[in-house]
Amino acid sequence: MLINLKDIKNEIVKRENLFYLIVIFIIFLLDRFSKIQIINSTSENILYINDYVNFNLVWNTGIGFGLLSSSSALIYNLITILIGIVILSLFYVVLKADKYESLIFSVIIGGALGNFYDRLTLSAVPDFIDLHFNDFHWFTFNIADIFITIGIIAFLLKGFFIKYEK
Repeated sequence: MLINLKDIKNEIVKRENLFYLIVIFIIFLLDRFSKIQIINSTSENILYINDYVNFNLVWNTGIGFGLLSSSSALIYNLITILIGIVILSLFYVVLKADKYESLIFSVIIGGALGNFYDRLTLSAVPDFIDLHFNDFHWFTFNIADIFITIGIIAFLLKGFFIKYEK
């Protein structure tokens, strides 16, 4: 079975799919805006917000929450290619899934595209939200990570609680 590019183009421009593209674009823009603001405004490494949240700019070369960080360009590039393939696959899933799953995957794609863009243009992802309680610090993350996490949790909850009729 070959994929016909004309059919994919026609599927993308359907009205219901334009909504999902707008969701992706808005999330991508929110992420870009937050990262640009942090990069341009933090003359010091840590910006104190309150007793539980700091903005602390760190550059992540790994995937979510710094996992698989490496100084090897080969590993970095392989992970980046893999992330690109996953994002393209999710775009296809959005076109074929039901409306709830399409929305969920759109949220994930919006966040993933934000981090993917940074990997391509900055060679690292700027993470800056530092949640902490006393000396315990959670992984530093960004707005894109929030949307990716929300999407994954929504997908899991949908799988646990929504039963399909046969």
